[in-house]
Formats: sequence, C-alpha cells, structure tokens
Amino acid sequence: MSSDIEDAVSYLCKTIPTNLKIDDEFRKAVDAMIDAIVNAEKIFLYGVGRSGLVAKAFAIRLVQLGLEVFFLGECNTPMVEPNSVAIVISNTGQTSSVVQTVNIVRRIGGKVIAITSVPHSKLAHAASTNIIIANKAVGDEFRLDYAPLGTIFEEATALLLDGIVSVIMKKIGETDQSMRMRHAIWV
Repeated sequence: MSSDIEDAVSYLCKTIPTNLKIDDEFRKAVDAMIDAIVNAEKIFLYGVGRSGLVAKAFAIRLVQLGLEVFFLGECNTPMVEPNSVAIVISNTGQTSSVVQTVNIVRRIGGKVIAITSVPHSKLAHAASTNIIIANKAVGDEFRLDYAPLGTIFEEATALLLDGIVSVIMKKIGETDQSMRMRHAIWV
C-alpha cells in the first residue's frame, strides 16, 4: 500500500510540471491574466466539479490579497459588470454551464479568461485570454492508474494559480503578514 502511494505521488510530481508548458505564449497569457486581476474592480471565478474547487481555492487567496472576489453561482454573487474579469476553469472547455456562463459574461461586457486544456473548445473561443494547460498525459500507460479523469489538469492549474498569487502579492504590495490579517477568523 505504501509503495502504491509513493508511486502515485512520484508520478504526479513528475507529470504535472510537464503539463505546464511555460513558453512565450503561455507567459503572455499569464501576464494578461495578472494585469486583468490587478486592474479589475471585481473578479469572478467559475468552474464545475474539481475545476470549481480549484477556482474556489484561488478565490480564497485573492480575497486574502484584499481583492473584491466572487464565485459565480453563489447566492451572494453580484451582477458581473463591464469592468469585471471572470476567470473560468474547465479541462474540456465544453461543460454546458461553463459555456453558458462565459457567454453571459461576454454579453454583459466583462473580460473572460479561460484556463483549459483544449485550445479549440467553446470556452477558449469565447475567452479574450486563454491559458492552455497541456494534456501530455493522454495515452500515458500510468495515467489511468495514478491520475484518473482530470487530475493532471486540476493539479497543474492549482499549482499555476498558487504561483500567480505570489506575483500578484508583489505587484500590489501585499505580504504574508498582511494576507494573514484577512485569513479566516479562527486562525
């Protein structure tokens, strides 16, 4: 059992970085996302399933940075406005609620940033900025054993977003200590 866990963790640690293809196009998209976040009056996040959980984890960090952040679909979420940005996460980029949400945000005039593994998906076509997480594990004989379904995409996206938090911290002058002041009350 212990060996299986070691094999799975080793596989994930090796595979996830290879799916974050950080080339010039990727950097340009990430820089556009960071600028959009820093300059937006309101930031909205959305995703379904585990992609939604990754989006919510990122939303928490953005709130701790002192930004105005909402998760689309929650009961306390205000209306998206033209000077807002919506970051939408979907492995396939085809999930019907994701596509519908993005079309509504665009119709209102909000900026859409997509994080997906499918560059020609409906989500990618609707977004103004696309961050493509490669899907190099497809066909990998170990993926089905160690990383079922969208695990590689979800983990790679979480890693990328955590890296982005540190860049935004520096850009807006936040520190670990100032963020801690916005952490959950019981900490």
